[in-house]
Amino acid sequence: GTRTHARPGARPAPGQHPLVVLSPGFSLNRATLTTLAEDLASRGYVVATVDHAYESFGTAFPGGRTLTCVACEKAEQTGYDAVARGRAEDLSFVLDRLTGHRSPWPHARMIDRRRIGMAGHSIGGNSTASTMAADDRVRAGVNMDGTFFDPVPATGLDGRPFMLLGTAASHGPDTGDESWPRDWARLDGWKRWLTVTGSGHMTFTDFPVFGDQLGITDPEAPLSGERSQQITRDYVAAFFDQHLRGVPQPLLDGPTPENPEVGFHRP
Repeated sequence: GTRTHARPGARPAPGQHPLVVLSPGFSLNRATLTTLAEDLASRGYVVATVDHAYESFGTAFPGGRTLTCVACEKAEQTGYDAVARGRAEDLSFVLDRLTGHRSPWPHARMIDRRRIGMAGHSIGGNSTASTMAADDRVRAGVNMDGTFFDPVPATGLDGRPFMLLGTAASHGPDTGDESWPRDWARLDGWKRWLTVTGSGHMTFTDFPVFGDQLGITDPEAPLSGERSQQITRDYVAAFFDQHLRGVPQPLLDGPTPENPEVGFHRP
């Protein structure tokens, strides 16, 4: 097996802390964002990773019931915009359960309800924006390489901060995904558009880390697992530190010599 830096039953830190909710890519489960979740937790965030029922293979429930990816067969017919909107309802439900007055989670008092952020990979990134459009409890969001099938509203996100973090090959200003420049113009608060040279769609998940361990390199995404993990962790954490904790992050001001792979775009 693969060791992680998390363990069940850990004693929670005292006080209240910001909450970050993570949504994985379509057909993927929440475990694919483990390295990011662990890093955010180590920095003092409460982190909730979400499995979206019927949208991933092998979602297990208490009691042994396991769901398959029913949506994998239907998404082409219904449209991925419907997936993003459906996930937004999932994610608002998660917030209800975590922050409601009768939360089933015994440590719910740890959560500072005024400081809630969300990040997602692929369709999870689109779902982050969809959730923010429908639920003003989410104060800041990150889209990691996700097409905006469900567009950001023309009226924006009420001035809330949003960051785009994607591959240079697919999500630069002139590289084919027209949803990013379209929705960049609609983001009406603090915003950043970052791309990573040498990255692929799965760079922002745990997959490259496993690739390093197995000696597998994607020729179309040669960035190592170590660098993939470091860049994703550093920039996502900097974003939430700045916007949920109010701590300025020079890392987000522009390119740095330490991170030559990361490009900043202001089309």
